[in-house]
Amino acid sequence: MFSAVTHSIVISVEPNFLPQESDPSENRFVWSYRVVIENRSDRAVQLIARKWDITDGNGVRREVSGPGVVGQQPVIEPGEAFEYSSGCPLTTDSGIMSGSYKMVDEHGETLHVTIPAFSLDLPDAPRVLN
Repeated sequence: MFSAVTHSIVISVEPNFLPQESDPSENRFVWSYRVVIENRSDRAVQLIARKWDITDGNGVRREVSGPGVVGQQPVIEPGEAFEYSSGCPLTTDSGIMSGSYKMVDEHGETLHVTIPAFSLDLPDAPRVLN
């Protein structure tokens, strides 16, 4: 699990390779990732937008941005958490994702919250002992 804290908002991400969705012979590698957003501040926040920076194993970078996450713009009260899952296809067998969320607190203040960088790597192959 990868984590970062900004403005008392904790973002934790857990990536997972999806072999059933991937086809290495077609250069298609797919990961899911689970995000937990914990509000450890003393004020409610609403997630307004997201921005992802995705870099594949060849160093090719792309940006994905838009409103909310998974079709929602959740309000997260103090002491509460919001969790969601999404996915990312790559044409290489590894990559890195990072980004940020734009949030607004209950007083109208805009907060930019860091999404920690996390690696997208194939799971280790089983080792054969001789």
